Amino acid sequence: MRAPKPEAARPPRIGRVACALALALAAALPVWAGERWGWLGVRIRDLSEREAEELSAKLGLAEGYGVVIEEVLKDTPAEAAGLRKSDLVVAIEGRPVVETRALQRIVGDTAAGRELRLVVLREAQRHALRVRVGQMPPDVVAERVAAEFGFFVREGEEAAPGAVVGAVAERSPAWRGGLRAGDRILAVNGEAVGSVEAVRRRLQDILLRDEIRLRVGRQGEPVPLVLPPAKPALLPQ
Repeated sequence: MRAPKPEAARPPRIGRVACALALALAAALPVWAGERWGWLGVRIRDLSEREAEELSAKLGLAEGYGVVIEEVLKDTPAEAAGLRKSDLVVAIEGRPVVETRALQRIVGDTAAGRELRLVVLREAQRHALRVRVGQMPPDVVAERVAAEFGFFVREGEEAAPGAVVGAVAERSPAWRGGLRAGDRILAVNGEAVGSVEAVRRRLQDILLRDEIRLRVGRQGEPVPLVLPPAKPALLPQ
């Protein structure tokens, strides 16, 4: 693929937020196809400002953007396609990639089983790859659902086991619904849960257009919460 012209092709720099939720939001690149999820099997992160500047200085202005592959999971579509750790994804289906969320949204319009054309920067050379999207495992689906709503769950301390909210992204559906870091999840959609695994089993069947009804423990008191949908419902056509 021909490199874009430096003066026109570099996308505008998008501000990047470093927070505990960033990797969780990028984990296991999703595909949303109707009610089904697929995946590539990679963990990704945004290119830092410093990395972008170094790339621009070394390779030219047009190369100062992209999404870094932090890990390629074994036996996944990404591994089969030849993606490697530290590859920099600079284009997908002919469009520049400037941040993880943009990449996820593009992939999100692709049905599982279809091929995607990627361009990656590896050791200062561009490589064109094709990857066929696979079906996302149920446990990863649960992580993705939580991430799309804007939170992640961790195991509680040994003295107080259970599912504890590790972080909540500001302005996310979870934040708007009142969920906060440190809350202990007691029930999901009316069903009691006592562990992270139990929470994940409930989350993996939730659609992004649906609300999530939670009961959480906060300072020793039960608190009912309703998280608004992470994805608007489709209008009838």
